[in-house]
Amino acid sequence: MTNEPSPEERASQLRALADEAATCVRCGLSEGRTNVVFGYGDPDADLMIVGEGPGQHEDEQGLPFVGRSGQLLDQLLGEIDLRREDNVYIGNVVKCRPPGNRDPRQDEIDTCKSYLREQLRLIDPKVVVTLGNFSSKLLLRTDDGITRLRGRAYEWWGRFLVPTFHPAAALRGSARVLEDMRSDFGLVADVVAGRLEIEEPATPSEAPPEPPPEPLPETIAVAKPTFDQLGLFR
Repeated sequence: MTNEPSPEERASQLRALADEAATCVRCGLSEGRTNVVFGYGDPDADLMIVGEGPGQHEDEQGLPFVGRSGQLLDQLLGEIDLRREDNVYIGNVVKCRPPGNRDPRQDEIDTCKSYLREQLRLIDPKVVVTLGNFSSKLLLRTDDGITRLRGRAYEWWGRFLVPTFHPAAALRGSARVLEDMRSDFGLVADVVAGRLEIEEPATPSEAPPEPPPEPLPETIAVAKPTFDQLGLFR
């Protein structure tokens, strides 16, 4: 027997968490918001996408990634046979729009990160995709920029994290940015399809496997980060 909640129970808990967030006044971001942008998608998703915070259009509609960036994100998901309504959940580091679309401050992140932690716990995705410099640096706790971080799947709290460019960068950048994003979403497809799995650590009494396992294909790069991963699960 297991005490793990069913998908229905987790969905119910996620709705209750969204209701709680809708009236949150824990930080100053609540003073200027139109809507809390909690998240949207499948509460039992294999893929969770994390952006930085809501922009103007998201604040007005109460939904993440609307407008041109959202359309491109939907296109990239469609290319790996996913939709935001089916096996995908989209959220942000902070749930209220920072004034002028500035980066969230550390105190705002610290105040809001319990919501992200609970979203991750309840949805329990196989893979998290971080969009852009801010959310990628934040969740991977590194100063490296997105150009250096992308192109790899990082083992992250019992799942994978794949950093990639923000869709807005592809809209205003070169065709190369879009092709790099397509490559990163190919990594996502490998995780969702079970072609890339977390290696279970050996216990002290276990000898290393003989012979050593075959290396992963060159197209799949896995990194084991040594940094403090946001402190989400402390």
